[in-house]
Amino acid sequence: MKTMTALALIAALSAASLVAHADNNWVKQAADAQADEVIQWRRHLHEHPELGNQEHETSAFVADHLRKFGLEVHTGIAGTGVVAVLKGGQPGPTVGLRADMDALPIKEATGLPFASKAKGNYFFKTVDVMHACGHDGHTAMLLGAAKILSAHKDKVSGTVVFVFQPAEEGPSNIDIYAEGAPSWGARRMVEEGVIERFGIQAMFAMHVLSASHTGHITYRVGTAFNSSDSFRIRLQGTQTHGSAPWLGTDPITASASVINAMQTLVSRRADITQGMGVVTVGSIHAGTANNIIPADVEMQGTIRSDNAEIRHTLTSELPDLVQKTAAAQHVKAETKVVEMMPLTINSEQLTRALAPAMSRASDGRAEEVFQSLPGSEDFAYFANKVPGMYVLLGQTAPDVDVRTAPVVHSPNVMLDENTLVTGVRAHIEFVLGYAEYVKQLKQ
Repeated sequence: MKTMTALALIAALSAASLVAHADNNWVKQAADAQADEVIQWRRHLHEHPELGNQEHETSAFVADHLRKFGLEVHTGIAGTGVVAVLKGGQPGPTVGLRADMDALPIKEATGLPFASKAKGNYFFKTVDVMHACGHDGHTAMLLGAAKILSAHKDKVSGTVVFVFQPAEEGPSNIDIYAEGAPSWGARRMVEEGVIERFGIQAMFAMHVLSASHTGHITYRVGTAFNSSDSFRIRLQGTQTHGSAPWLGTDPITASASVINAMQTLVSRRADITQGMGVVTVGSIHAGTANNIIPADVEMQGTIRSDNAEIRHTLTSELPDLVQKTAAAQHVKAETKVVEMMPLTINSEQLTRALAPAMSRASDGRAEEVFQSLPGSEDFAYFANKVPGMYVLLGQTAPDVDVRTAPVVHSPNVMLDENTLVTGVRAHIEFVLGYAEYVKQLKQ
């Protein structure tokens, strides 16, 4: 076997892309012909969203369609996940394509005729549910790719594993701070051995993005998304009358000191020459009346970073800082930090080699970017096991200013359905491009 350098391989693939473009005209034709069906799937899913770990109707819908395509279907993966396998007509590698299926506890405000009116059970509370992060589109696009590839399996080299994942947004029914809490989402899939069971050699996924126009693909080599970790802090003081704070110990005042002190983890403890870090308190609860100093305060928050060492500094030093800051005010502290998602890292060689595939899928509208997004993705668990690539697909209509377009997790977020055909094409081009990439490696 002759080993090519990364640059030589990329050059070879780029040179071959003109020929491949002509050979892959069927991809665009098939995706265009199927566009209306994919839109209808997306609208059905949008109207019937389900929360993480509760995607029962969604997974049944997905599995039913995959069986109709003639695929080998496996259900009950990581709870409500679905995996389907397509054996191509030619020998080649095994590639995984992933879509997430879960929705969010948000009340929709788009006014669409197929807007969600669904309710769900979110930690024992009835809430409105909405596909506010595009997972309905992700699922529909992967179904579209599965149908086309099944109908053209003679053109597929190797095996394609379609992974429909639950609970990317997190579980709706698991106390993540409880001792022995089970895993969920991609992490659970990986722990259950989905990579080994189906022999996946590389993984691909995409996410819609409001900050980019319809049909545009953006990608980043290396760190694409930050790590994400959660924390819960409980402060215990001594309850007393609000007019006599000296008779008790005030956890609310202590909480203010703790919140301010936590920011010094970034400004004074982390080596910010290596990257960035964020410590955010997003929830704080205490008290019942304006004239009572309560006994307890509970805070929850998130830690994000684009660097593994900074992540370690923030997560490891937080509990000690909280305990000592609270102790200075005679308040006891209990801190729990839960590791949620590692950095999502795109394989450099894989991403550069698949750049021509992204260009084909987007009709030349693929662009490399050099800034990671502040969000996080549990696709990271797949990319930690095998080479991975995660890209972003524009979802904002051409006549809308992306600077003012509602972002994901907003009740007003809007997906321009014209972008779905690009997503379908991208999945297919990833499969074809990866097979060509592996073939070049072996030459």
